[in-house]
Amino acid sequence: MPTPASSAGRAWAVAAFGAALTLIAFVFDAAPLFVAGVAFTAIGLAAPAWVWASAHGAAASRSLQTERVIEDELLEATIQVRRGRLGLPGAEVHDPLAGTPISLSGPLAPLVGGRRANVRIVASFARRGLHTLAPPSLIVRDPLDLACAVRVDPAPAQRLLVLPRTERVRWLRGDRGQRSDQPDGDTHSDALAAVDIDGLRPYRPGTPASRIHWPAVARGAGLLERRLQADGDARPLVLLDARGPGPIELLDAAVRAAASLTLELARLGGCGLLLPGERRVTAIDRNLSGWPAAHVRLALVQGGPETRPPALGVLGGRLGPVFYVAAQPLERLPAQLASMTRGSATLVVPADSLSDGKLRGMRKTPVASFEVAGCRGFVLGARRATSPGFRAPASAA
Repeated sequence: MPTPASSAGRAWAVAAFGAALTLIAFVFDAAPLFVAGVAFTAIGLAAPAWVWASAHGAAASRSLQTERVIEDELLEATIQVRRGRLGLPGAEVHDPLAGTPISLSGPLAPLVGGRRANVRIVASFARRGLHTLAPPSLIVRDPLDLACAVRVDPAPAQRLLVLPRTERVRWLRGDRGQRSDQPDGDTHSDALAAVDIDGLRPYRPGTPASRIHWPAVARGAGLLERRLQADGDARPLVLLDARGPGPIELLDAAVRAAASLTLELARLGGCGLLLPGERRVTAIDRNLSGWPAAHVRLALVQGGPETRPPALGVLGGRLGPVFYVAAQPLERLPAQLASMTRGSATLVVPADSLSDGKLRGMRKTPVASFEVAGCRGFVLGARRATSPGFRAPASAA
């Protein structure tokens, strides 16, 4: 049954005023006041009855185009409104996706309106995570707004998963990137593309240009491509450190950077991903078979001071490069990580957490090599990561 809202008190106030006016007309024998009093009383009593009768059988329900959407990507939803037998003298739909009330006075009017009306809503979400959407509510009002009845969809609240958006890596230094043009017009760095090299093999059609061994072409040896090692431990690894008391924007930037690097490296031959609280590295091959599940887990990452650091003990001795993405203004890599990996080490931090756009705490401050999703990457290398000028934190588990 529809439930009366607080504005129904206006109707009772009008009815009470009409009754008082009628009483005064009897006491003072004033006929004009008697007509007005009866009219106000009738209006005050008829408005709630009309509204509640019109709301009987009316309902509003919402259907989502999809249950997953990427940050800032448009989401389309449809709200279907059904009226009762008496129509709707005045109606509004309140939905969290719309933000503002949607008026439906005309399409479902008592005399000329239809039985159903569809409302199309287009919205977007700026932040990742699992969002709970309360069901829409239909508010029926009389033309004088003396009374209203609220009909809430009995369906359970809907859940929408907002995935972090991904961006391409933008190289800031030509000498560090050593970029090679791709067939599609994009550019990649050999620092990402030429990882885990295990010799050369004949060129295969469709291989990215960054995998082509151009020195061999220059020597006249023909078109050869770099071959990646099949060993999963030799592939590049992306670690996400979600610790830090900083603003939530820093954590979101770090999550987007980790997602972007993971997708970029996976497309170039495969990589691994280790998220906070996980005890196992997720392998993602170049066919992106493990990417959808990893993308979902990235969307659900919770940061903060109480968040556990990455479980570096599960890495063992790795051969490939490591990309350490930190949400806090980190100035150094954990010493345990530097001692485990025999490949290069790259520290990726949000640009807003840097001092003058550079890292601090090192005798020779490195310059950012690339930028991705609002974060900057500093290629440190194994030696620099363990050099005396690069201080390590007290503990990192």
